[in-house]
Amino acid sequence: MFSSQIPLEFSQLSQMSSLDLSLNHLEIKKPSLGHLVENLTRLENLDLSWVSIISIVPNILGNLSSLTSLRLSDCQLNGEFPIGIFKLPNLRVLDVQFNEGLTGYLPDFQWSSPLEEIILANTNLSGKLPSSIGNLGSLTKIDMKSCNFSGFIPSSLGNLTNLNFLDLSFNTFKGHIPSSFGNLIQLSFLSLMDNELTSPIPFEFANLTQLTYLFLYNNFISGQIPSGLMNLTKLSILELAVNDLTGQIPSSIFNLENLELLDLSMNNFTAKLICNMSSLQVLDLSINNLSGSLPQCLHNFAWTSGSKLMMINFSQNKFQGLLPRSLAQCIMLKALDFSNNQFNDTFPTWLGNLPNLKLLILRSNEFYGPIWTHKAKYKFPSLQIFDLSYNSFTGSLPLKFFQYSRSSRLESANKLTYIQVTSSIDVQNSVINFSWKFQYNYAMIMINKGVVTDYKKVQELFTALDFSSNRFTGAIPEFIGNLNLKGLRLLNLSNNILTGQIPQGLKNLVNLESLDLSQNKLFGEIPQQLTQLTFLASFNVSNNHLVGPIPQGKQFNTFPSNSFEGNPGLCGISLTKKCKNSEVSLPSPSTPEESQDLGSPFQFGWKIVLIGYGFGLVVGVTIGQVMIARNQDLFMKTFGMRKLLRGLI
Repeated sequence: MFSSQIPLEFSQLSQMSSLDLSLNHLEIKKPSLGHLVENLTRLENLDLSWVSIISIVPNILGNLSSLTSLRLSDCQLNGEFPIGIFKLPNLRVLDVQFNEGLTGYLPDFQWSSPLEEIILANTNLSGKLPSSIGNLGSLTKIDMKSCNFSGFIPSSLGNLTNLNFLDLSFNTFKGHIPSSFGNLIQLSFLSLMDNELTSPIPFEFANLTQLTYLFLYNNFISGQIPSGLMNLTKLSILELAVNDLTGQIPSSIFNLENLELLDLSMNNFTAKLICNMSSLQVLDLSINNLSGSLPQCLHNFAWTSGSKLMMINFSQNKFQGLLPRSLAQCIMLKALDFSNNQFNDTFPTWLGNLPNLKLLILRSNEFYGPIWTHKAKYKFPSLQIFDLSYNSFTGSLPLKFFQYSRSSRLESANKLTYIQVTSSIDVQNSVINFSWKFQYNYAMIMINKGVVTDYKKVQELFTALDFSSNRFTGAIPEFIGNLNLKGLRLLNLSNNILTGQIPQGLKNLVNLESLDLSQNKLFGEIPQQLTQLTFLASFNVSNNHLVGPIPQGKQFNTFPSNSFEGNPGLCGISLTKKCKNSEVSLPSPSTPEESQDLGSPFQFGWKIVLIGYGFGLVVGVTIGQVMIARNQDLFMKTFGMRKLLRGLI
């Protein structure tokens, strides 16, 4: 917790061999970095990581011939990095990562160097990797992610047989992955993702038997998965998404006993699926050309004791038939996405006992029939993102699942955590020592406020219900406002056959941002109490049988006219049909008594009954005044979906 300027007196310690002031709140202004080190000619280790320097890197650092380790991570350095530092005769570790203003290029390494680690990640160094980098035979770690390097990856990297960590991701490298990488038999970590690489995965990768993490995501890699990858028994993460891979998914890939995350999404795979997954936590096969019924082995295989599966995404394929009942045994599951397929099944109530299931997406399939919730007290206790849209479900809305839900507890409202799976690697040996943490953030696509939205991360507290485009009938239940859905952000009940009035209890969904009740058969007035939903940004009740004045005040004055069209009985300032003075509904003051009122104001109507009897000579007319009182409630919705450390493209 040291702070302020580093004292000038440090520069007088001419016999000092090691200076580590990292991870404090220090700064270097006067003296400058150059003045601080100019007399420290015996310095071997200099670590000023996180020290605020905000200057160029002084050339004088290239004169400290005794330096073996130089760490200047996240110091707000700028300007061109001095070539002379690369030429220091004893330098083994060079770390200048997270200095976005730092520019420069790599030199031609035509000299003997003991360099073991080059860490340039998240800088603005650019240009090509010189083929002479293959002369640095002592290198164990290269981290050049998120720079501006381009051109071809030199095959000479295959000469670095001591290399344990290689990260060239988030650059613009093009061309082939060098087959010489098969020589890197000590490699534990390889990431080439987010480049412009083409051609198949080299079959020489079969030699990388120490490989734990392999990231090739978001390139133009083609061909099939080489069978040699099945030799990589230490693989923990295999990330091949967003490429042009084709053919069948090798069934043997699921025999990799240490595999925790398998992401093959957004390719052109056609067949073969899993039958064994003892260690798998994340399985993403979305956006491929997979078809047919899920293989019988999925139904028979006991994903039971010891199953670690947390996230499964089979969305946007052509799967048919039934969902595998064995999923009910995967008690660690957090997210299931089967959207945009051709599954033909009833609602999987048998998933209801999964204690951790937060996200269930069945959108755009051929699911059918009623959803039975009469024994729902302990069903889906953690569900918060529930998307059933574009199916053929019937019967009442399945809201009783949320009567005892613990999915949106307000006491956690400030904890900005995400639905994710975390994996870490800790490598310590005589050659290298590093720790690395990987977070797979579940992403999803949902229709929010009428717009298809890509959520690259899903907050743990985000709650959404989308029951739209089905055949649900009956009224929106009055208890909706009393459900455990205080965190509900999105509620979509549109395109059903719902009747009755809009419950006043919806006002209790205080975090609601989008409410769509359009394309139903709702009648009565729009409750004035909905103006209390101060976060409501999208509201649609079009094409119902609503009457009376549109509520005035707050955000209701901003909703467009098409939010109310198709209701000839409505009037208001946003419509061509204006209300008479007697019809205008003004906002009522919010009082403590009103906020506790669970009922609705009495509404009066008249029904004229004409009774005719006899030979047409006697007409009896009875006019009765009917007083209608309805106690109304609320319903709310939020929905979510899909995938990773990257977002869906």
